[in-house]
Amino acid sequence: MMTRPKAVLIGPPGSGKTTVGQALAERLGVPFRDTDADIEAATGKPIGEIFIDDGEERFRELERAAVRAALAEHEGVLALGGGAILAEPTRELLAGHTVVYLEVGLADAVQRVGLAAARPLLVLNPRSRLRALMEERRPVYESLAVITVATDGRAPAEVAEELTGALS
Repeated sequence: MMTRPKAVLIGPPGSGKTTVGQALAERLGVPFRDTDADIEAATGKPIGEIFIDDGEERFRELERAAVRAALAEHEGVLALGGGAILAEPTRELLAGHTVVYLEVGLADAVQRVGLAAARPLLVLNPRSRLRALMEERRPVYESLAVITVATDGRAPAEVAEELTGALS
């Protein structure tokens, strides 16, 4: 029998994938897993250092492998890194899964991410870069989503409660 996550959370940085994912997993009584944390555990260094030391291409290879493994092994709530959906093989693997797009506006994303945070793709002009990433990725997030939930101005527990109902 194939193991399948109860929900796979996607969305841009600051959408709440980790925070909402942890709250949702707790509500559902299942484990939570984050592919970025898997990558950091496997390499022994933060995502930002992987980008600096090894480059984005190497990070994306690690990310594709982490997503593939998590989709095959994890039964709980799974959060993917914001850019994981850019890889065609990952998009193909997501077919048939309960993919939840956590939608967030720029103002809330900026507030949550904190523009001084160690986000490798947001160096130089972080606000402008975040806006561009969100606009570029939005159609992909929307196309993959089975469920879309707006997170602007909402507490993670409130979003998790809505998702608990939607997943029942």
